[in-house]
Amino acid sequence: MVPASPFHPIPRRIAPLLQRRLESYPVVVVTGPRQSGKTTLARSVAADADYLSLEEPDTRAFATEDPRGFLRQLGPKTILDEVQRCPSLFSYLQGVVDADPRPGRFLLTGSSQFEMMSGITQSLAGRAGLLTLLPFSLAELQAAGRPPSTMEALLQGGLFPPIHDRSISAADWLQDYVATYVERDVRHILRIQDLSAFQRFLSLCAGRIGQLVNITSLAADTGISRVTAEAWLSVLEASHLLFRVHPWFTNPSKRLLKTPKVYFCDPGLAAWLVGIRHPSHLSAHPLRGPLFENWAMTELLKARLHGGLRPDLYFLRDKEGHEVDALIETEPHRGHVIEIKSGGTVASDFFDGLDFWRQKLPGHHFQPWLIYGGDTPQTRDRGTALPWSALGPLLEALTPNG
Repeated sequence: MVPASPFHPIPRRIAPLLQRRLESYPVVVVTGPRQSGKTTLARSVAADADYLSLEEPDTRAFATEDPRGFLRQLGPKTILDEVQRCPSLFSYLQGVVDADPRPGRFLLTGSSQFEMMSGITQSLAGRAGLLTLLPFSLAELQAAGRPPSTMEALLQGGLFPPIHDRSISAADWLQDYVATYVERDVRHILRIQDLSAFQRFLSLCAGRIGQLVNITSLAADTGISRVTAEAWLSVLEASHLLFRVHPWFTNPSKRLLKTPKVYFCDPGLAAWLVGIRHPSHLSAHPLRGPLFENWAMTELLKARLHGGLRPDLYFLRDKEGHEVDALIETEPHRGHVIEIKSGGTVASDFFDGLDFWRQKLPGHHFQPWLIYGGDTPQTRDRGTALPWSALGPLLEALTPNG
């Protein structure tokens, strides 16, 4: 076992919430994409805990072959990293925490919900607190004095922690990330033989961010079956590499039945997959707007998840094409509607979708917001316009208890 070593990471907004969970549950589980900072967060918050990684072959073999012996030799507080590598361990953890349910005994991290969640729900229901950690938010980088220099640098480089902690180009790191984690992890789960088809599928998904997901078309363009495309998409989502946003209806039962949109967990990952290797490539790129929307949607998602809240992230769209990019209902019949535009100047038609849907939904109070690519906040009768670099008022409104 390795004692925790001193860490001086960029502070994460979720850290106080993780501390509270450790004071309440015998087991706390932090999930999220590979390299989102889970290990650093765990070791900084639980600095007095022993640390073991199940990525290490010897450690994994011990946990797999003799789980009771493995758990018996652990100290009073232990971080178990990448626990999805040994899913059989969860049923043995149940007995350990039932015998001694003191809070904060185990802090588990993992990057794939497929291997983890079935074990947690079956063996640790009611015993484990669950949190999700995504890559840095822009506000976290700003607070640490390390913000991207431009909006284009933000969209091309993304927000994965290693890019901002090391002197390495974003394009180089993202190339290695795709090869080392995305292709390896997802191919392992799905047992994919045809790597070129999977690479093509990833690029096609990245090229369709912010669009309604047409599984049949996506499968045909990739050269795979519709069933395979749905399976691949589900595993990418379970691995926290992309997420789907469903349309909002006043009747909640309808929300998951209609066609969702797809976004990546990080705009830099999506940008790399469509061939963008430098911020200058975004100046006239046709995906500049969708990538900006993708980034803004991840900021909304992070605000909710890192505040310990359900995402409750939706979009609005009718058959005539009236649309608003995001809706978050913070309480029944109340919340926020958000339009996202990459343009640097606020145009009057930016508010048209917000106006339409506010009139369309009597009895609901949704505060209108505009996120845009400019520099100046504006408070207008039709909504509050926030520049890309100053989303604080909106993000605070999305987490009223955070």
